[in-house]
Amino acid sequence: MPHSIIVQKSVLHHPHSRKKAAATITRDCTMVSSSAQLIFFCFFILFSATATTATDHIVGANKGWNPSINYTLWANNQTFYVGDLISFRYQKTQYNVFEVNQTGYDNCTTEGALGNWTSGKDFIPLNEAKRYYFICGNGQCFNGMKVTILVHPLPPPPSGSIAANSTPSGSAAPVVFHKGLVGLRAFVLAFASIWFGSGWI
Repeated sequence: MPHSIIVQKSVLHHPHSRKKAAATITRDCTMVSSSAQLIFFCFFILFSATATTATDHIVGANKGWNPSINYTLWANNQTFYVGDLISFRYQKTQYNVFEVNQTGYDNCTTEGALGNWTSGKDFIPLNEAKRYYFICGNGQCFNGMKVTILVHPLPPPPSGSIAANSTPSGSAAPVVFHKGLVGLRAFVLAFASIWFGSGWI
């Protein structure tokens, strides 16, 4: 038994053995890291593909959120469903976004505003089937920076689908399921941007 201990110590203290052990540990850690990235990438692809029914509607498309743009025309060319996103892109030092009611929209006032965003790249979930009203709150509403959209309920699932047969409550379950996927996709996208160093959208 003592002889065995001495042999083990001599092996561990040998320079070549230490280098070999360190190389083995480094290789194992690299394999674990690569495997973790591969597993996460598979989940990323899976959930991104599963949740493709949600649409991110960029206000004004490539023109963004700026004065003197016909946002009514833009909105009329979009179809909004519960679970979609509406996003505003703008210079955060110049503009902002307020969600208001119809009175605030018509009069360009922010009194009683339902929400306020100032990041310059705002992603707003459309969680209810209703009409939404958005304006710029620094006076540019009078220069056309206002948009109203109508969000529709999700269309019924195809007949014979699992979602249709799993509950008698009609469209309620698909809405919850769809919104859950949207939230999951947002989490996966955010985590992926941090994990792979790609930055946010």
